[in-house]
Amino acid sequence: MSPDSFCAREGDPGQQTNRFLADRKAASVRIGSRSTPNNPGIISLNEENRKMNHTKKKTRWQQYIATGFLIMIGIICGLVMADHIESLAGLILGMYAALFFHIIVHEAGHLLFGLLTGYQFQSFRIASFMWRKENGRLKLRRISISGTGGQCLMSPPDLKDGKMPLVLYNLGGSIVNTAVGFLFLTAYLLLPDIAFLSPLLLIFAVVGFMIAMMNGIPMRMGTVDNDGYNAFAISKNREAVEAFWIQLKVVEQTSKGMRVKDMPAEWFAMPSDESLKNSMVAVRGVLACNRWMEEGKFEEADAHMAHLLEIESGIVGLHRDLLMCDRIFVELIGQNRPQVIENMQSKQLEKFMKSMKRYPAVLRTQYALALLWEEDSAKAEAILREFDKMAETYPYPQEIESERELMQIAEKKSLLARN
Repeated sequence: MSPDSFCAREGDPGQQTNRFLADRKAASVRIGSRSTPNNPGIISLNEENRKMNHTKKKTRWQQYIATGFLIMIGIICGLVMADHIESLAGLILGMYAALFFHIIVHEAGHLLFGLLTGYQFQSFRIASFMWRKENGRLKLRRISISGTGGQCLMSPPDLKDGKMPLVLYNLGGSIVNTAVGFLFLTAYLLLPDIAFLSPLLLIFAVVGFMIAMMNGIPMRMGTVDNDGYNAFAISKNREAVEAFWIQLKVVEQTSKGMRVKDMPAEWFAMPSDESLKNSMVAVRGVLACNRWMEEGKFEEADAHMAHLLEIESGIVGLHRDLLMCDRIFVELIGQNRPQVIENMQSKQLEKFMKSMKRYPAVLRTQYALALLWEEDSAKAEAILREFDKMAETYPYPQEIESERELMQIAEKKSLLARN
């Protein structure tokens, strides 16, 4: 879609963007103002930052637990293998091979139990390589998501009286990891003294159990929640079941080429603050903000994103960082206040953006930063080329279309500023 046709249609995001830019320019004297859905009025930047820092501190201990668990598993693996593998390089190589193998096994477990309980295949990803169903055929695409080694996405069965099968789909990966781990352990016990093969069997058994525990025992891993936590968050919560179903339906419709703004509006209703404490329901709040962004309702999106980041909620680290990227973008195409943008950025966000450097929303935000904050056209052009390269293999072309429209808004703001 060309910029002209995008901006010309009455009532579309282009028209709303023009009004948004004008309103933001007129409001530029109100430095530090913020309005949230449940707390209208003015909130100082210091107060907003204080609340965000408080939220980060409350979630940091969960990341420490996950890190401690990983260290403990590594120590146990080292002690178990010490008598079987003489070289450290052999131990590390064997563990990496076992880890890659069990990631595939884990995602295959989700696929298997999903199919057995009425789900339909949509995509299967290992690392950044995604096999996706397109027009009845499998196509290889590329997408990388921080904090995940793989992912199996499926279309959900219909809700019946607000219920659907979900435990086996969520825990299927851990179940299969455990089963395969026992197979390797049995093989090791039957063949305990064969050079190279026996210790390798033991490594594959231990890593299988490790992956099963890391994903099956409910934990918040910092960037994302694990399968056990998701199953825990959904179980016995009717609203969470509906939110989980909606999340998978959005994936299904996206796979069919539909844009978020064209999906049923009721899927994107903002939950109450109390409901948002559930991590699965919180995803629905993030999706609502995504829809407002795509519709060009930037003031509304920013107000809700600010609120989501301030309150105590179940939003995972990945979504928090992406919401902050969107807030930075909205500020850049609006009042573009240096102090506000500096306060929004952090070492954590910088680290996140590096880890997600090929993600469309991150590249779009970096493009806007280069154009409107750093005023570096050459850097912006380099980022645009990187975006174009990423888009060639990205699995969701309609998302690329949406991001290009937002980048065009940033470019328009840059041209207006120079003129």
